[in-house]
Amino acid sequence: MEDELCERKIKCEAESQIIDFPEDIKKEKEKTLYECEICNKSFSLKSNLTTHKRIHTGEKPYQCDICGKSFGQKGHLIGHKRIHTGEKPYRCDICGKSFPQSCNLTTHIRIHTGEKPHHRDNFGKSSSQKGRLIGLKHIHKKDKTFNCDICGKSFPQSCDLTNHIRIHTGEKPYQCDICDKSFCQKGHLIGHKRSHTGEKPYRCDICGKAFSLSCNLTVHIRTHTGEKPHHRDNCGKSFCHKGSPISHKHIHTNDKPYHCDISGKLFPAPKIVNIHEHLHTRPKPHHCDICGKSFPVPSHLAKHKRVHTGEKPYECDICSKSFSGKHHLVIHRRIHTGDKPHRCDICGKFFAQNSHLTAHKRTHTGEKPFQCEICSKSFAQNSELTCHKRSHTGEKPYLCDVCGKSFSQKGYLTKHKRIHTIQ
Repeated sequence: MEDELCERKIKCEAESQIIDFPEDIKKEKEKTLYECEICNKSFSLKSNLTTHKRIHTGEKPYQCDICGKSFGQKGHLIGHKRIHTGEKPYRCDICGKSFPQSCNLTTHIRIHTGEKPHHRDNFGKSSSQKGRLIGLKHIHKKDKTFNCDICGKSFPQSCDLTNHIRIHTGEKPYQCDICDKSFCQKGHLIGHKRSHTGEKPYRCDICGKAFSLSCNLTVHIRTHTGEKPHHRDNCGKSFCHKGSPISHKHIHTNDKPYHCDISGKLFPAPKIVNIHEHLHTRPKPHHCDICGKSFPVPSHLAKHKRVHTGEKPYECDICSKSFSGKHHLVIHRRIHTGDKPHRCDICGKFFAQNSHLTAHKRTHTGEKPFQCEICSKSFAQNSELTCHKRSHTGEKPYLCDVCGKSFSQKGYLTKHKRIHTIQ
């Protein structure tokens, strides 16, 4: 009897060990971590470590069979392929907009909900996107750990450095599949494509005007609020656009360090050069039905048509004089305000228009770039050459409405009219 009880006890203990053994394995398994020997980061799954290691090795085993681009993760390749197919399976239930990846939809929905789940306790800022918060963290810490080997400039994030280096290399890896134009940043390509599709997803809540880029909407809203956050310390002038103070600085100096490779024309800022160079290369599908002249965008055609119609929609609120272009009104207003922002760096004289300063500087340099092709005589201003040419052609476009006599120059007509007023 005693032996039987002892045998049962041993059997029971053995079964107890058998039951507990899988639990021990489970606990041991939970403790197992796979560590990266390069950066010491740990992972609970070996497959996650394998994927992680590709960050260090640069290995990208998943290749797109359409464009040849490679990826470190299979999921990234699947998401990329939707660029080619146009597939957008993730749809917003609120506004109906679709996205190629679920993470894009998650971020988009926060526009509607206002949710900003990523926080930084030390400066109280929140963001709807984790990446933006990481960037903000570096800005506040003034931690710029990524340095350009070419110019020495520092950046808070590696992606910022990558984009910057393309300025030096000229690399433009993002190409438009419609017009073949290339860009150094993916965001620039996305914005450019909207010029083909006409998509303008950013709408002003105040006036309803729509824009293709969010930055353009931000600047536009300042026309309603009057906000001008960008300042010039030396003259005290403020601007609503970030690039404006830089361009404005050149008004004071008349410095034009940037030139067009096609026409050789000089400009005060690189952005203006880019806009100008585009005029040489881009198509001009908008035609004037009166004279046949072509323009790249509808707004340029509308402005041109005022030459034919005589329309002058921009009126001076001081003297009621009207102009066909806004720029002409801005220059005209300086007659009333006395504003002369263009200064000669040789004699210190000020001018209301940049063209007047350019012509004035020739009195110092002796430059006479306008030459008559008939007699080879040269002039400092194009208007002087135009008047001179009439001595060869005999043209007299200025007619006296009293006696019918004609003159080659407006000044001669004005002087002549005094004869009639004395009589």
